Amino acid sequence: MCGIVGYVGLRPSQDILLSGLSRLEYRGYDSAGIAVIDERGELGMRKKAGKLSALRDSLADSALPDGSTGIGHTRWATHGGPTDLNAHPHLSDNDKLAVIHNGIIENFAALRAELEAEGVTFRSETDTEVAAALLGREYRASENLESAFRNVVNRLEGAFTLLAMHEDQPGLVVGARRNSPLVIGLGDGENFLGSDVAAFVEHTRNALAIGQDQIVAITPSEVTVTDFDGNPVEAQPFEVSWDAAAAEKGGWPSFMAKEVAEQPDAVANTIRGRIADGEVVIPELDGLDALFTGIRRIIITACGTASYAALVGKYAIEQWARVPVDVELAHEFRYRDPVIGEDTLVVSISQSGETMDTLMAVKYARERGARTLSVCNTQGATIPRESDAVVYTHAGPEVAVASTKAFSAQITALLLLGLHMGRVRGVLPASASDVVAELQELPGHVAHVLAEETEHVTQLAGWMADTRSVLFLGRHVGYPIALEGALKLKEISYIHAEGFAAGELKHGPIALIEPGQPVFVLVPSPRHSALIHSKVVSNIQEIRARGARVIVIAEEGDAAVLPYADEVIRIPLASPMLEPLLAVVPLQIFAMALATAKGLDVDQPRNLAKSVTVE
Repeated sequence: MCGIVGYVGLRPSQDILLSGLSRLEYRGYDSAGIAVIDERGELGMRKKAGKLSALRDSLADSALPDGSTGIGHTRWATHGGPTDLNAHPHLSDNDKLAVIHNGIIENFAALRAELEAEGVTFRSETDTEVAAALLGREYRASENLESAFRNVVNRLEGAFTLLAMHEDQPGLVVGARRNSPLVIGLGDGENFLGSDVAAFVEHTRNALAIGQDQIVAITPSEVTVTDFDGNPVEAQPFEVSWDAAAAEKGGWPSFMAKEVAEQPDAVANTIRGRIADGEVVIPELDGLDALFTGIRRIIITACGTASYAALVGKYAIEQWARVPVDVELAHEFRYRDPVIGEDTLVVSISQSGETMDTLMAVKYARERGARTLSVCNTQGATIPRESDAVVYTHAGPEVAVASTKAFSAQITALLLLGLHMGRVRGVLPASASDVVAELQELPGHVAHVLAEETEHVTQLAGWMADTRSVLFLGRHVGYPIALEGALKLKEISYIHAEGFAAGELKHGPIALIEPGQPVFVLVPSPRHSALIHSKVVSNIQEIRARGARVIVIAEEGDAAVLPYADEVIRIPLASPMLEPLLAVVPLQIFAMALATAKGLDVDQPRNLAKSVTVE
């Protein structure tokens, strides 16, 4: 979850490091620090607990001598609290060597005991300082940073990205990755390292992706990549598809507000190039027809918001491709000894492509012979590289911790996947042609909801700013949207919220209903299923009779809900599988507006991080 940036070049490094760290703040952190090697060849370091502004203030009061080699870090505390001493970078070899780290070193206790037995004294509680001390010891023996680094990473267990530099070798930064993200930015007379391309996209969009258990060394003119044994490796080049402006607020009050408003574009960009002659054809999946016709089961694995997108995908894929689909939380999947094999396709979903639980699930599936496909928003990420195939969403950078446009893009990608597989398997129902045509109109429908309902929903949230609990009900594809609506409210407003399958109401949750209890109800279209519609209306009557305050999300023209709703939020007419992409928008707006009314930071909610790269 930590942010990492490294730089070597000809320009002063401090501004580059601080700018890169500011673009990584979305990942979640509680301290920040930088280290630079100045023009005299001396290493200087500054780190502070708290937000990046605290580090900036400290540097403004007492600047470090600047230089053209540097590393920077934002830390999310694991080993040891968020203090100045526990912040990164950590130093060793008489403070001539600096190390930053993302992840968890699982064998740090044994390594620390070994070093303490040799007389090493530690200044922090972190596992990272153990790696720094080991590297200092190895460097003193070899006086070569790359070989010393290789010796150290081969002793570490767990998940880590490490960056290091030594004042004896200015103009060189080395990095390594195992189960944690690291990418390379290629400049003109300068090169970059980052835990995310956002760290350097302001300066270059040319990048290299490095793989598992690989080491990179950058100088101003050269980039070399090897495996942990020192064998040369060819890194995979790619171009970042967005520029620095895409990761800026651009006048919006928050990144979340900007990203909610960008959903029409996110949906349109995910669809673009994947519909031809009235059919869904996903170019990235060319050559996989035999796989799709031969599988007998699909497992979709994901965490959090992505798992709710997976639930929508389950409905769509089963209906259109006629393959049984299970949805598994990634952090539970590999611990229950699931029955999978060559006839199983495991589909993983991750916005960042670095979600550790999901990555481990993908590796587990491959080890047991299953085929793997990832749905991801981030080029050069680990999960796509570990998968047999990838369907990229094209949502652009999502900076706010609470996912909005990435969720919409994930659902869109899964709808496309279901239609693609149904076509390949020859089982698409005739009605699918109407859905394909409607998909192309979907971005405009999302824009309509934003235009017509934002003010209404924002006003509603303002009235409910003191609410302490909100419930969400849905059936069919409305159920995962109820779950997502509750999660958004929990994430950024810190109040109790729960989503239920509406049919479960009378099996226990109805005990929560008391006079004044706010309940959002997602009502399906009566045009497509009068039976499901009537059952949801019955659920509304049940809770209304017990005093609930009912807020209904229903399609335009649905008059049957009017006698039982306190508030009605309208969405355009849509096919059942497309309704989730419209119904979720008011729930995102509501969560954001309620949190704002409470004076909370919607972009960086407490205790959360954007990219969860530890299990």
